[in-house]
Amino acid sequence: MSLQAIQVPGWKSPKGYSNGQLAPAGARLLAIAGQVAWDANEQIVGRGEFAAQFRQALSNVLAIVRAAGGEPSDLMSLTIFVVDSKAYSECLRDLGAIWKELVGRHYPAMALVQVAALLEDGALLEIQGLAALTPR
Repeated sequence: MSLQAIQVPGWKSPKGYSNGQLAPAGARLLAIAGQVAWDANEQIVGRGEFAAQFRQALSNVLAIVRAAGGEPSDLMSLTIFVVDSKAYSECLRDLGAIWKELVGRHYPAMALVQVAALLEDGALLEIQGLAALTPR
């Protein structure tokens, strides 16, 4: 099973994300709750370090996808909530390297949203997602 990236005719191709992803008929949809940079003991990893928290939060998202029988390429959509969009922008190169290491060259539809705060003290970002898994 593979997702189909949707590209609007006449639009420039986006870099680092897709404008849309279409799941094939019969795919199982997995909603992924917002994941912060928690370890297995619910302790924030990388306090004050945006890239370290991104790595942990993305790893948590991927752990959920794998626990449901999926792969990183099954990610359809991600929303990344950040408390400081400047911190995000300042480490884009590091975030890109982490993405390629953990996910590869698959880019789901994505949105970045700056928020005033997150529920968990010390969390700099939270990632919520949707994946389309192969039917069983």
